Formats: sequence, C-alpha cells, structure tokens
Amino acid sequence: MSILLLQLFNGISLSSILLLIALGLAITFGLMNVINMAHGEFLMIGAYMAYMIQLAFQKYVPASAFGYYFAVSLAVSFLAAGLIGWILEKTLIRFLYGRPLDSLLATWGVSLVLQQLARSIFGAPNVAVKAPSWLEGGWTVTAELILPYKRLFIIALAALCIIGLYWFLYHTRNGRNMQAVMQNRSMAACVGISTKRVDAFGFGLGSGLAGIAGCALTLLGPIGPSIGTYYIVDAFMVVVLGGIGKIVGTVVGALGIGVLNTAFEYSTSATLGKVIVFTLIIAFLQWKPAGLVTMKSRALD
Repeated sequence: MSILLLQLFNGISLSSILLLIALGLAITFGLMNVINMAHGEFLMIGAYMAYMIQLAFQKYVPASAFGYYFAVSLAVSFLAAGLIGWILEKTLIRFLYGRPLDSLLATWGVSLVLQQLARSIFGAPNVAVKAPSWLEGGWTVTAELILPYKRLFIIALAALCIIGLYWFLYHTRNGRNMQAVMQNRSMAACVGISTKRVDAFGFGLGSGLAGIAGCALTLLGPIGPSIGTYYIVDAFMVVVLGGIGKIVGTVVGALGIGVLNTAFEYSTSATLGKVIVFTLIIAFLQWKPAGLVTMKSRALD
C-alpha cells in the first residue's frame, strides 16, 4: 500500500509540474494559435531569476531572512518572464499571426538566441539553487511513506495558479475579453475589444506563468540554459490532449499524462514508459482530435 501511495503521489507531483509548464502554453496557443517554440526558454528565465535572487539574498540580506528569497523569486520570475514575453509579442509575434510555419521558425530562432544569451551570461555548466530551510525534509505519513515538502509545495503552487487563473478569466474584465477573443476574434473586435492589446497581455501572462514554473523547477535539481527543452514536448502534449484554450482540459491532460507516465515507468522503464504514453495519446487523438475538452462556439465552421 505504501508503494502504491508513493507512486500515486509521484504521478500527481509530475502532473503538477507539467500543469505549471502547460498553463502558459495553453493561453498563448489557445488565444493566438501561435506554436511558441520559445516557451521552454521562459522557464529558463524564471529559473535563472530564482538563481539571481538567491545570490542577492546571500550577499545583501541577513542570513536569518534567507528563507524569504523563494517567495520573492516567484514574483520576480513572473514579472521578468512576462515582461520579456510582452516585448516579444509586440516586436515579433504580432506580425506572424495566420502564418504558423513562420511563427514556428521564428520562435525556434528566439529560443536559440535566448539559450545562447544565457550561456554567455551564466556559463554553460548547470547551477544549483538552494531550497529554503522551510522546504527541507518531508511529511512522514508512515515509516515507509515520506512526502517531500518540495513536491507538496509545487502541488500547492500549481493549485494556486489554477485558482488565480480561473478567477482572472471569469471574474475580471480583461479575463472576459480574453475569453471573447479566444471564442470569436472578429466578433470581439466588432464590439470594441482591442484584440492587439488582449494578444499582448495574454502572451505576457502565459510567459509569466512559464516563469513561475521555471522558478518551481529549481527546487528539483540544477538548472542550465537548456532546461526548457526537456519539458517543451510534454507541455505541448498536455495542451493538445486536454483541448486547446481550456483550463479544465489542461488540468485533466496533465493529471492523466503524469499518473500514467509514472505508472508505466515503474512497471517497465523510463524510455518504454514514455513510448507507451505517446502511443496512447496518439490513439486517443485519433478518436477525439479536438482533445478532452473542446471550446464551445456558435460558429458554423
């Protein structure tokens, strides 16, 4: 029973990480139909922001206050990644709407530039971010079952991001405008919504959520310039499986992929487990090409 509960916890933990990464991609992909290959590099930006805040706290802040650095890192990672995403949309992405191949190649080029820029600033070797003392250790459920505080924190952070994003989309004017543009861009423009402003804000919000995900990833191991490339494929799988532009679908997709991936890796191997998950996703999309949850619309097309 302890092994079963531990594997279930590991699956939920992996799901929360995938969910944090895929939330921002679900917004940008669902809002603008832009295949953003640079999404992984916004994770990298968030991770390096946490590293820089850690260095600043070690140098300028008393040791007794060092534990607060991670809370500051989350805010700074969100703002830094969001600002860079907003600038990228203003200067490049908005000129590529309706041109999927061009946007794919352009964002792939941006990802290479950002990776090389990170290597020039921080160096090619991975760097470590020390977790605050209040995240060390774990919750002892039984003698055989210990749940790390770091993983529990990431699960709680993912839940908090979902609640915050849901509140934003359904209880604020900007969120409702974003939903209107997702459902029918031309009609939203006809009723006075500035679609360009919504696009820029949405891309910045999605990039900021990726920054939070990158900051959370620093709790699990060293970070480097190519950290985003390890997760970008899984993030796209979550978004496509769940249904483009739907939060509920993204949550269900991340939970399904995380739990199944952990279960298959435990019973077979890491490589074979991923192959089985990929095969199941392809088979499911043959049955439901639009994903688990589809966007409701009155459009005839």
